[in-house]
Amino acid sequence: MLPVFEAMEKELDALRRQERFRRLPDTGVRDGRFLEFGGESLLNLSSNDYLGIGSNRALVEEYFDGCHRYTEDYWMASSSSRLLTGNHRLYGALELQLAALYGRQASLVFNSGYHANTGILPAISTRQDLILSDRLNHASIIDGGRIADAAFRRYRHLDYAHLESLLDSCRSSYRQIIIVTESVFSMDGDIADLKRLVELKERYGAMLVVDEAHGAGTFGTQGLGVAEAIGVIGGIDILVGTFGKAFASTGAYAVMDSLVRDYLVNTMRPLIFTTALPPVVLGWSARVLERQRCMQQERGHLREISSLLREGFRSRGLRVYGESHIVPVVLGENDLAVRKAAELRAHGILALPVRPPAVPEQSARVRFSLRADLAWEDLAGIPELLIP
Repeated sequence: MLPVFEAMEKELDALRRQERFRRLPDTGVRDGRFLEFGGESLLNLSSNDYLGIGSNRALVEEYFDGCHRYTEDYWMASSSSRLLTGNHRLYGALELQLAALYGRQASLVFNSGYHANTGILPAISTRQDLILSDRLNHASIIDGGRIADAAFRRYRHLDYAHLESLLDSCRSSYRQIIIVTESVFSMDGDIADLKRLVELKERYGAMLVVDEAHGAGTFGTQGLGVAEAIGVIGGIDILVGTFGKAFASTGAYAVMDSLVRDYLVNTMRPLIFTTALPPVVLGWSARVLERQRCMQQERGHLREISSLLREGFRSRGLRVYGESHIVPVVLGENDLAVRKAAELRAHGILALPVRPPAVPEQSARVRFSLRADLAWEDLAGIPELLIP
């Protein structure tokens, strides 16, 4: 065996011993709140379909019925990058729709949130710049910061005094400082103080990039995210969102000023060198984006059941983080998280364990991702099942 394969085998054996070995799950048909998973029909509490749109069969059938009637607009493939022949007119329509919704000059649509985050930061920064990232930002943001030529440092999670000390001590050493954060953090379910971040970026002349992947659709009157909910959209230089979660589609987007858009079109490698999204996906994203604007009742229900479940865990002495529709119960040891997830599955509930390196060591957890199509009766008995 080649040395590289021997090293792989040893590393995988170590992951198995640590209860960190992962396998691709076998998933099947979605039926509303339930998912076929490993041959079983389970209550799905591990989906990012926060508004339940992805399980809305009637909406999907209505959309595809329209596609059949207008086939010239809804091809299944683009077969080219956007800068060649893949920039279908539905791209332009969707980007105008996004810019108008957010009240910004321009927007760009990308193939995924990972593409967006690994492409934007390297494009907008140079060796003369510094990127300051929240310590618990998503892996895509961390990777984008590492790919960039800029210096890359992380401030303590939600510790804005620490961030300010870095801004104050570093601002004279760099051409530009870029602050980057999630709005709703994917592993802890807590929320960044975007108002404070806007204040800091203005005080120190920094640039602010915010990833609303888990906030878009779930916060704000029109579902535009935490920035809309607290009224700071205009204070964020680049606001990133995704179609792949609450909007139940594929791809991502960012809203910004026209100057920044033009610069990204000319410099952002994942945009330049990636085959464009299929028109059928672009049309669906536009349809869902408009549909979700009126889903205030669903957003309110999502907040209510999330609060009730979190309180149910806390009242039983369990350690639970956050203040959103992502409800992680931190159990510590990997084997305990795996065991509790298996016990939930035996009760017909799919809530998967999250272990390092996705979370810090000794903070393995079972993470519940809630959706607006769930009733409280679906969730009421779960806290009792998590007691060690």
